[in-house]
Amino acid sequence: MKRTTTLSIPHDARGGSVAIGNFDGVHLGHQAVIDLARHENLPLGVMTFEPHPRRFFAPDQAPFRLMDAQTRANRLEKLDVELLYEIPFDDALAALTPDAFVADILHGALAAKHIVVGRDFCFGQDRAGNAEDLKRLAAGYGIETTIADMIETGETEVSSTNIRAALADARPEDAARMLGHWHRIEGPVLHGEKRGRELGYPTANMALGDLHHPAYGVYAVLVDVLEGPLAGRYHGAASIGVRPMFGENSANCETFIFDFPSLADGGDLYGKRLSVALVSYLRGEENFDGLDALIAQMDADCDRAREILKDA
Repeated sequence: MKRTTTLSIPHDARGGSVAIGNFDGVHLGHQAVIDLARHENLPLGVMTFEPHPRRFFAPDQAPFRLMDAQTRANRLEKLDVELLYEIPFDDALAALTPDAFVADILHGALAAKHIVVGRDFCFGQDRAGNAEDLKRLAAGYGIETTIADMIETGETEVSSTNIRAALADARPEDAARMLGHWHRIEGPVLHGEKRGRELGYPTANMALGDLHHPAYGVYAVLVDVLEGPLAGRYHGAASIGVRPMFGENSANCETFIFDFPSLADGGDLYGKRLSVALVSYLRGEENFDGLDALIAQMDADCDRAREILKDA
């Protein structure tokens, strides 16, 4: 996949059929938009924005993203997207009128031949343009436009907002039904306090950063080690939260990977990128009376996670 992070688009990355949106989560609705952009005679492209416009306009807002840019790119590549345009969202882009957005970005920079957006798409300064405006303006440059309808799973509209709500309510299975895949936390493994190693449960620690915080607690997880000699898929249990028993309040994700080599046996994951899929919520975050009670609960958590994941 050819990935471009500036508006200086090389000639061989222009002229595609382009799905446009934030694609946070790359959920089933996003996938439907991308599928409508598949064109027999044109390369498949996705245009998104970095940083997320919501972060640009409200920089102090609580973390909300379902995916960082790298995770989103990984997911889009799995969908056979050939061209990924990560357009820098800055003051200049935010100030473009709807007419200028079509003229300067879609026609001038991307030379798009066909574009696809969701019916709720808004664009241009102060979100002045809607999907029908886009269709009308794009036609003036010979750009064909397709508008995708919203989709539902059961009685629930598929949206990033509803997926965040499901994760906050400890319903990762419902989130997965809207996503079309397990919700994942991806990032490099960081050095922590190494308490897990002392308890017999060494964990791979990852910061949540700007990602939406799922319900705090313990999950059965699928773990993909994305690089290094131990790359592959594993089963595990992850604790997401602030570790109240140890008086810490910086939320992170700590994952114990089942049957993984110890550090002494070459199981060094520091600095390696992991992808942790939340499969099932086991319990909430708790404060235990002592280490023995904590270890007993961790034993029970891992037994339950192994049972849940045995056919995964």
